[in-house]
Amino acid sequence: MEQRVSLVTLGVDDLARAKAFYERLGWRGQELSETVFFQTGGSAFVLWGREALARDCGLPVGNGFGGVCLAHNARSAAEVDEIVAAAEAAGAVVTRRPAETFYGGYAGVFTDPDGHPWEIAHNPGFPLAADGSLIIPDLSAP
Repeated sequence: MEQRVSLVTLGVDDLARAKAFYERLGWRGQELSETVFFQTGGSAFVLWGREALARDCGLPVGNGFGGVCLAHNARSAAEVDEIVAAAEAAGAVVTRRPAETFYGGYAGVFTDPDGHPWEIAHNPGFPLAADGSLIIPDLSAP
């Protein structure tokens, strides 16, 4: 696993309120499928409903979920499998086995020894630069 974080996703209680807050800070995001993506240098910052994020991470909704998920985008589905297997061998708990996703990608989730979730994903719609930087495309394009 390359030493980088591709996305940080915050689980929020009110997506419109959270988006408006970050826009008041001068950030400009793109909304798609009840998520808001902000390009932040070579990575992305994402807002998503707290319950939806917890479910997507394979974690219980409620007090057991801290509302933050880190993500590492891989270059292929095979790399997702390799990283999740290596994490499990290192002591991680796999909360969602790698599988096809609703957005046409492939992803799995594990938690580190302190319970922090990491999504390992291959998303063909979000290209990676040679250095691993994530590039958010124009999400309004068909």
